[in-house]
Amino acid sequence: MNPAKAYILDTNVLLHDPQALFKFDEHHVILPVEVLEELDRFKSDPSEKGRNARYVHRELRKLFGDSSASSMIEGADLPNGGKLSVLVNQFLLTTANKKKSGGLKRLTTIFPDMAKMDNRILACAVYVDETAGKPTTLVTKDINMLLKALALNLRAEDYLNDKVNEKFSDEAGFYQSIEVNRHELQRFGSEGSIEFPAERINGMAVNEYALLRDDEGSVFPSRYDGKGAFQRLSVPGHLQAPGGIPIRARNLEQQFLIDALLDPEISLVTCYGKAGTGKTIVSTACALHLIGQQLYDGVSISRPVISMGKDIGYLPGDLNEKMMPWLQPYHDALNVIYPIHPEKDPAFADKRVSRRPRKQARKKTASNGNSFNGMPVHAKPYLELIESGLLEIEALTFIRGRSIPRRFFILDEAQQLTPHEVKTVVSRMSEGSKIILIGDPTQIDNPYVDSQSNGLVYAKNKLRNQPLASHVKLTKGERSSLAELAVTLM
Repeated sequence: MNPAKAYILDTNVLLHDPQALFKFDEHHVILPVEVLEELDRFKSDPSEKGRNARYVHRELRKLFGDSSASSMIEGADLPNGGKLSVLVNQFLLTTANKKKSGGLKRLTTIFPDMAKMDNRILACAVYVDETAGKPTTLVTKDINMLLKALALNLRAEDYLNDKVNEKFSDEAGFYQSIEVNRHELQRFGSEGSIEFPAERINGMAVNEYALLRDDEGSVFPSRYDGKGAFQRLSVPGHLQAPGGIPIRARNLEQQFLIDALLDPEISLVTCYGKAGTGKTIVSTACALHLIGQQLYDGVSISRPVISMGKDIGYLPGDLNEKMMPWLQPYHDALNVIYPIHPEKDPAFADKRVSRRPRKQARKKTASNGNSFNGMPVHAKPYLELIESGLLEIEALTFIRGRSIPRRFFILDEAQQLTPHEVKTVVSRMSEGSKIILIGDPTQIDNPYVDSQSNGLVYAKNKLRNQPLASHVKLTKGERSSLAELAVTLM
């Protein structure tokens, strides 16, 4: 029996998920021969895209073995009951004889440049649509390619296999409210725990946060333990980094995040939040607070350079200097946690400097490297953490193959990564390590993911209801009134 539908895969689908070859059930998967040409350009690339291209090449070799070109066109059976074939477009081969179909004439009229690979892949989709006798769909992660297909009256869609059915909103009210009576709320306040029957839990996941609310409007924040009980949050009065200033939660959502980050039983935390909600400073403060308690051997911080595997060799200096532009938000957070105290700074060790005339002061301080134009330059207090190895800057480019034990790992801008890239990072965590993935799913620059298919949302969705995972969403801006106005109104 012939497969029910035909799906033509664009190159970017396979670079995004090489397993896409096997994810169309019993249907017919077709690769234009031009896709092989485009994959060939990536086969030597050291990035994730290069690895994916090589994986596709190996799988095609397994499927077709020593088959001839005709058998590749006829197709090979897939384990899921579908069929895979590589197609050479007969319409393009006959253009010299002017034997064009109606669809190809329309294509070459609208997009005449057949030297472009995108147009040749579109021509393949037109050919299959007119000759296969079955519903045909072009699958692509290139929005412009999708629009060009629609202009040709072709069925086209994004690759949906790794998307989740989740709508995003920056509005408050993200957390559930569990209605309780006054007596139950008082008992929870005194005992720190309360159990409810399943019908009152509203299908909550383990480690999900909720508000217990009575009819008079009194509330208690809580966390569901997955066993029918709600537990009181365990949030200290303040977070104390070694040698830093106290950091306190500014709103209820930040308390939820602190509770999840400080719980030793939770190994992975995902956090959504728009700019200025405190994702960076709260996660950094919690990590350093736990370092002070010697629960971890150090903190590792990283974020993608747009996408994992992008070459950072174009920037001068060593690894820390190369990553500096991308990790500046964490230096800003560390400057808050470790403010400079002039009275403790070496530049102020000689009090006579401030009493001398400016020229003398400039001459004295110019030689010791602690001044600029006569003004004292203060050493960053947190630089000792970096020099001691307690605080590390990780490049995602080199994380494959590593095993990271007893570290608190912060991965910022996780929404820029693909699901496979996030899986690569999370699978590096050894026993005793903890990782937090933070980002804003509505702010994505990676052209191959969107608000539903990025690695941050994928991780949250796949690990939902697992005892070692928790999710928090921050919606209230705390950076400044101006920043909140900008995020909300501009």
